[in-house]
Amino acid sequence: MAQILQSDTGTTDPRILRSRRMLMESLAKLLIEKGFEDISVQEIADEATLNRATFYLHYPDKSALLQAMTESRFRDLIARRGITFNDCSGALRAIALGVCDYLAETTGCPSQLARMSLEGSIIPVVEGMFKEGLALHGSAPGDDAALRTTTAAWAVFGAARSWFQTPNRIPAEEMATRIETMVSPVLFGASH
Repeated sequence: MAQILQSDTGTTDPRILRSRRMLMESLAKLLIEKGFEDISVQEIADEATLNRATFYLHYPDKSALLQAMTESRFRDLIARRGITFNDCSGALRAIALGVCDYLAETTGCPSQLARMSLEGSIIPVVEGMFKEGLALHGSAPGDDAALRTTTAAWAVFGAARSWFQTPNRIPAEEMATRIETMVSPVLFGASH
């Protein structure tokens, strides 16, 4: 997780990384006990054995901490699985599976997860992966690659979120294949 925090924050100061990790772990623990809206910044700081001022040195509010925590955990899942977008073959499916799996595994609070806004944490990561991958392949003149990557990232997340919220859902692998089939023309163009 320290590597992930380091890449997100641009810092290598172990004290900063440690404080951020402690705040994230505290929020995760408190989310198991009660709803996000019922958790105060003071409770998060107390659980982390840090003072409230330290919290505000790192995050403007608890929503920013939640976003940082979910983004860090999603990046960690992607890194653990070695998912990259260097090779188009199967990369879209692997990313979609990563999003599905993350939604299914995260926080241990499925009822709260359905109400949490994870878009701001997951979509930028997926969009960045798509941008990196497409940069390797070049774009046609006049092509708006940024719009394609944004649209594709939202489509992957939206489909995975809908899958997660569906009772008796199909296996994640099957859903990832469906997402790949639907999103591939958006990301690569109709000819792919």
